[in-house]
Amino acid sequence: MHQSQTERNNKAVIIELLTTSFSSKDFTALDRYLHPNYIQHNPFIPPAKAGLRAFIAGLPAVTRYEPGAIIAEGDLVMVHGRYSGASDAPLLGVDIFRFEDGLVVEHWDVLQDEVAAQDTVAGNSMFTNPQADPAVR
Repeated sequence: MHQSQTERNNKAVIIELLTTSFSSKDFTALDRYLHPNYIQHNPFIPPAKAGLRAFIAGLPAVTRYEPGAIIAEGDLVMVHGRYSGASDAPLLGVDIFRFEDGLVVEHWDVLQDEVAAQDTVAGNSMFTNPQADPAVR
């Protein structure tokens, strides 16, 4: 399947936005790539760009984001990632972003606590990072 340049660019934007905002508290990408009419659907994050920025700024300094699998199609980007440092157990999330006019205009997510592989019924890890190890899919 051929991926357009826009879809590739949108994936890069999301990786940059999440990793720099959550891991470094560097809001440059957030300020650059969020649409002025940004809509937040997470029930714990205040509305708009300012709400997201304030939420992230309030997280512990040790908070980190690690991207996993990422998919882009049309104006949507979905990424499976790990958020750690903000709670007792790392959270795994599927974040869904919608682009409009080259900017992120909307965000949804589904989050769950990460369970260690040895504690899962199947014995498999809940998270892999294909960017770090392309052989792992």
